Amino acid sequence: MSIAQQSVLAASEASEHRPLIISLFAVFVVATLVITIWAGRQTKDAADFYAGGRQFSAFQNGLAVSGDYMSAASFLGIAGAIAIFGYDGFLYSIGFLVAWLVALLLVAEPLRNSGRYTMGDVLAYRMRQRPVRTAAGTSTIVVSIFYLLAQMAGAGVLVSLLLGITSDLGKVAIVALVGVLMIVYVSIGGMKGTTWVQMVKAVLLISGTLLITFLVLLKFNFNISDLLGSAAENSGKGAAFLEPGLNYGATGTSKLDFISLGIALVLGTAGLPHILIRFYTVPNAKAARKSVNWAIGIIGGFYLMTIALGFGAAALISQEEIIASNPSGNTAAPLLALHLGGVDSAWGAVLLATISAVAFATILAVVAGLTLASSSSFAHDIYANVIRKGKATEKEEMKAARWATVFIGIVSIALGALARDLNVAGLVALAFAVAASANLPTILYSLFWKKFTTQGALWSIYGGLIVAVGLVLFSPVVSGAPKAMFPGVDFAWFPLKNPGIISIPFGFLMGWLGTVLSKEEPDTGKYAELEVRSLTGTGAH
Repeated sequence: MSIAQQSVLAASEASEHRPLIISLFAVFVVATLVITIWAGRQTKDAADFYAGGRQFSAFQNGLAVSGDYMSAASFLGIAGAIAIFGYDGFLYSIGFLVAWLVALLLVAEPLRNSGRYTMGDVLAYRMRQRPVRTAAGTSTIVVSIFYLLAQMAGAGVLVSLLLGITSDLGKVAIVALVGVLMIVYVSIGGMKGTTWVQMVKAVLLISGTLLITFLVLLKFNFNISDLLGSAAENSGKGAAFLEPGLNYGATGTSKLDFISLGIALVLGTAGLPHILIRFYTVPNAKAARKSVNWAIGIIGGFYLMTIALGFGAAALISQEEIIASNPSGNTAAPLLALHLGGVDSAWGAVLLATISAVAFATILAVVAGLTLASSSSFAHDIYANVIRKGKATEKEEMKAARWATVFIGIVSIALGALARDLNVAGLVALAFAVAASANLPTILYSLFWKKFTTQGALWSIYGGLIVAVGLVLFSPVVSGAPKAMFPGVDFAWFPLKNPGIISIPFGFLMGWLGTVLSKEEPDTGKYAELEVRSLTGTGAH
């Protein structure tokens, strides 16, 4: 029997227990819908819809931030990257974790003090409202859609594995189902519903990952050296599996790609819209800072456990079987659960169903947070303050947010269907690069540079956004490679898979250049107010 046939057999063994799998999925979906409907009834005004009434404690928000951050990329993509590339795959874990220090030290507290609902609030405080809010809203929506792309791709491969769906039409239908669920979550529950779903999901994900980590370590008598040795031997790559260079380092281009990836991961978190809006759900800046501390602890523990997930999969499952199941390794974690329990056993099916339900919960919670961030930015920044020039009622603004949710959901479904064979960790890294190129320079300049002007903000956002997205479109991610979105055509002239090394410095450069070439006199009085407010919380909402 071939490796590919073994992989199909593993999936079919799981599908023999399909009633159990579907039941676990259904229990989670129904439970979260109940939470969402309950939270929707508590949502009375815009503060409730956008910021959950600012009633969540530091621990609750830290748990929700963790739930928002530990996405399908973390659970499925990193495990797959480690299982295939060893040491180089684990670099994703390091990058995602270190990024939190930037968010904690530079952004969390001043942002909570300075804004109300969105990133655009901070930028518009000392600049011309309409152009800056339009730019901020556009950037937020683009970054969110890039991130949503990864979650949709993860959902497609995950449910396809469980239900034995091999047709392209079936995979597209799964992506569409996730899209519909996220539209319902955000439209009904707003920030309150989304936050509770994220908290539940964080607990489920940590519990599931702890279980698999324990079972993997038990298999190797809690000897991590044996685990790593077995992974290296079973991978077929020997000692090279545990050393740098398997994925990044073979050529000069791949080394540059690694540097680009590292910059994007470390700087991207502080510019991610769905993470930034979480800081507005707590009552004050002190709680915002504490919630980031909680999140670092929870997320740090999780990323340490990805060692067991990825290297455990490499040690217990053949490379051929992992790749046959999904070319980018996205199903390595669920397959590991199946093998730990026994491919032919009911226990294996239970483990597979449980871990897959947890992964599905992860995807639903993250897509809800992303959709809320982008629909909030459209309704609050673009509709209420640009189109209606500040004259929209709260009811009209919330209605616009719900319509934006539907539109963003449809776009995400369409793009997610195209990206189903790409590694989801790599897709998320693209979102990080776009966020770090367009959002982070503008936020930092606004908070810390007295002379920053409206033109500087616009050049920074649009410059970083256009270059980052443009380089991605002409990279091997979209065309010219076997795992590209469009493998049959080749219009890739940019050699790197991640544009961060070019687009992030370009975003900072354009912000500086736009400011020094601007004829506008910066409002130093407004900057002084913003500085006091961002540092002390005086006048914060």
